[in-house]
Amino acid sequence: MNAPDTGSARISSLVLPVLVALLVLLPGSDKPLEGTASALFGERDQTIAARDALPSDTDIDSLLQQMSLEEKIGQLFFISAEGEFHNASDPAYQRLLSGIRDYHVGGLIFFSGNVYGQAMLTNRLQQASDIPLWITQDMEYGAAMRVRDATRIVPAMGIAATGNPGYAYAAGRITASEARALGVHQVFAPVLDVNNNPDNPVINVRSFSGDPQTVARFGNRFIEGVQSQGLVATAKHFPGHGDTDTDSHISLPVIPYDYSRLDTLELVPFRSAIQNGVGSVMSAHIAFPELGKPELPATMDPHVLNRILVDSLGFGGLVVTDGLEMSGISSNYSPGEAVIRSLQAGADVMLLSPDMITAVNEVRRAVERGDLSEARIERSVRKLLELKRSQGLFENATVDLDALNDRIDTIENRVTAEEISRRSITVVRNEGGILPIRAAEYPEVLVLSVADDESGNTGSYLGSRFRDYHPNVTFRVFDRRSGEEEKREILREAREADLVVVGSFIYVRSGQPVQLTDEQLSFVRKVTSSKPSVLIALGNPYVVHDLPESEVQVMAWSASSDQIDAVVPALFGGSAVDGRLPIRIPDMYEMGHGLTLPRTTLRHGRPESVGLSSDSLRRVENLMREAVFDSTFPGGTVTVVKDGVIAYQEGFGYHTYEKTRRTESGDVFDLASLTKMVATTAAVMKLTDEDELSLSDRVGDYIEEFSQGPKRAITVRNLLLHNSGLPPFRVYVDSLQSRGAILEAIRNEPLTYEPGTQYVYSDLGFILLAEIVEQVSGLPLDRYVRSELFYPMGLRDTHFNPSAIGNWFTRRIPPTEIDTVFRNKTIHAEVHDERAWFLEGVAGHAGLFSSGSDLAAFAQMLLDGGTWAGKRYFQTSTVRMFTSDQSPHNTRGLGFDRKSEGFSTAGSLTSPSTFGHLGFTGTSMWIDPERELAVIILTNRTWPHRSYGENISRVRAAVADAVVSSIIDP
Repeated sequence: MNAPDTGSARISSLVLPVLVALLVLLPGSDKPLEGTASALFGERDQTIAARDALPSDTDIDSLLQQMSLEEKIGQLFFISAEGEFHNASDPAYQRLLSGIRDYHVGGLIFFSGNVYGQAMLTNRLQQASDIPLWITQDMEYGAAMRVRDATRIVPAMGIAATGNPGYAYAAGRITASEARALGVHQVFAPVLDVNNNPDNPVINVRSFSGDPQTVARFGNRFIEGVQSQGLVATAKHFPGHGDTDTDSHISLPVIPYDYSRLDTLELVPFRSAIQNGVGSVMSAHIAFPELGKPELPATMDPHVLNRILVDSLGFGGLVVTDGLEMSGISSNYSPGEAVIRSLQAGADVMLLSPDMITAVNEVRRAVERGDLSEARIERSVRKLLELKRSQGLFENATVDLDALNDRIDTIENRVTAEEISRRSITVVRNEGGILPIRAAEYPEVLVLSVADDESGNTGSYLGSRFRDYHPNVTFRVFDRRSGEEEKREILREAREADLVVVGSFIYVRSGQPVQLTDEQLSFVRKVTSSKPSVLIALGNPYVVHDLPESEVQVMAWSASSDQIDAVVPALFGGSAVDGRLPIRIPDMYEMGHGLTLPRTTLRHGRPESVGLSSDSLRRVENLMREAVFDSTFPGGTVTVVKDGVIAYQEGFGYHTYEKTRRTESGDVFDLASLTKMVATTAAVMKLTDEDELSLSDRVGDYIEEFSQGPKRAITVRNLLLHNSGLPPFRVYVDSLQSRGAILEAIRNEPLTYEPGTQYVYSDLGFILLAEIVEQVSGLPLDRYVRSELFYPMGLRDTHFNPSAIGNWFTRRIPPTEIDTVFRNKTIHAEVHDERAWFLEGVAGHAGLFSSGSDLAAFAQMLLDGGTWAGKRYFQTSTVRMFTSDQSPHNTRGLGFDRKSEGFSTAGSLTSPSTFGHLGFTGTSMWIDPERELAVIILTNRTWPHRSYGENISRVRAAVADAVVSSIIDP
């Protein structure tokens, strides 16, 4: 029955003059987070000071006295809404208006939507309601659980896997801060169920742990984080939904335990939360026959809600029901009976009645019959009105749309959420040391997504992320639509692969099993039977019990893109792994089990994740764009490595001044003299480490022309330090145009000064070093560094003579010059240096091509003391020796340039220990070991002629200074 319009008008005229609004935020505190996010942002409580004083209780009393019975009953009901745009004539919008205007609902529960859609709909509906609406939302995994483009948090079990309750606080704070910006007043989180039943089809990773104390500890911190932002947190599902294998969305679970059992397990987290001041508790649709009436859900059982929750545990806050549309309720009770019994049991707010109109009328009749007192209704309504008053809703219940841009999915929130995700990754098995995965050991990888749907593309993001870290990845999906032909094809690909990665996309979803089906199990076992395999649990951690034979088993806790972004780099050594199981896997792993794996490679990450400011790094963008505009170079890339992360990588400009092909961040460039450092010096380092070569070896021991006269004193060290007495440069190729002739000329080149007495930068010495490397190793320089360094490190873009790789590769290479002297053509995908070209493209001073990503890996390997992906390439002492000051004439290292005094292309702000090299084509790499920083600039500044690009030194220095300036002081 509809309430008369006069009642609404009466309420409106009374409430606004009488009630004074106030925002009261509950303060929270926590120990600092462990990691970068805490250093950057801390855990700031955004507490809003109280305004004047709270209205007295008589204000609520007056309001209640003016409300009709229908209006009071309506306040108890919360209806669902989708946070999308709705036209005024949209039936869904009209249904919401009817619930508000005709039935006076007390609040809304938002489901899926987007930021502005939900915020604008909230404002429209708040303006339509005489009594402000109480807005609620299920946000267990952060606001992004329901609102697109908000911040997503790893599920509760993943948070607990980090072992740091501070992350639970941060998760609660981030969730609530974004919820508050959206106009939400209560979040239905955290889940305090103890998931001690592996077959639980509905809780699973939504629970923090299978241990009640762990659930209590992490749950309390989450609650404190939520309430620090002034929102109401909700402890659910009371008295515990963890130990059941029945989904209450489908039928009524029954837990046959007495109070003694509940008191020592299920009730532990709830008791702790209540003592810690949680504002709301959600009841479970589960029967506890040993506590109250058999087969009566806890939501309707006064023994559970009144006697245990209120009387025993002392809870006086808001009690909300779980959704009344769930089959555990709706299949056994009429809409009205469900509400009446819930009220009698002690619940205050009725969520999602399957037929609100019928329920409202039946509740009214129950009051008229005397089965339910109006005072009982008023008790719950009073709680709700008090909460609305405490949030200041009677003064202003609308959302500030202009503030959303600065409060939703902020960099601060994203960085913290990503840190939690990385720290949540848990490796429980790594037989044979497969992790970190190395492309050299597993050249062909099959990534198989096992899904419980029919989309055909579930897990495709997993495949694409694998391709970011491995060059040869085949991705396939096995789901309900996969036929026999597709199965045969997958099995064929598995036989050809060196490693099979199985991503289990078996989600925790209402009404569906969380285990692999018999068909899935049988097929996956065939796929993995003959090859080593990696199992990634992307939703249900207990799936490892189904596939115990997998050599590697990894828990990622969720199938979201955020978790995939966290787990894939970890598999390749891009981030450290130290997560621990917060649950027990029966017959396999005990709680607390987990392996520790260090970071051994690189991952891509946000600048803020390693203490850099994105805003400050925009200076790099401006500098590079100005350089393109000034024709210093047509295009280029900048890659910044910090603390094991590629924190910045961008492409600028075009391949040529015709501006028909943009420069991409992954493009490949002619390195010119960076070849000296990345190839020739690296080869010498490797051979000296293996005692195949000594720095004190005389060059004459390998090259006969240096065995007599003044040349006899020249050593390998002299060549590396550019103090051998050789001249800096000879053209040669104007008359000598064969490899043999050029090498013979260099061998017979007269010295221009006494060895060891001067520094004269010389290409000739490094050409000879390459010949020495070939003599000692038995392989030409290109083959030696490829087999010993580039290939095992997975440097897929680093090659001499790139035209031999294929068109797919050469398309990524900008041209370097229009040669009108020697080759009379555009120089593209072949070495720019003429001597190197006539040396068949392989020389000690030039000829190598590479990308920013590959050079970043090389730089990080040096920063890590010569190791990459768990494999040692150089001794740490060797790296230190070659990169430290070794020259009596300047500060150069052995084969490495070092930052000089005065002006330096390494900038003025890098540390004095900075080392690296430059390349004539416009390339440079500077590595600052004190800051764990590398700045790599790749350009083709020699286009269309080598006389271009005079300002390249200034650009290099300015970019380096801009990067260092972007470091945020801790």
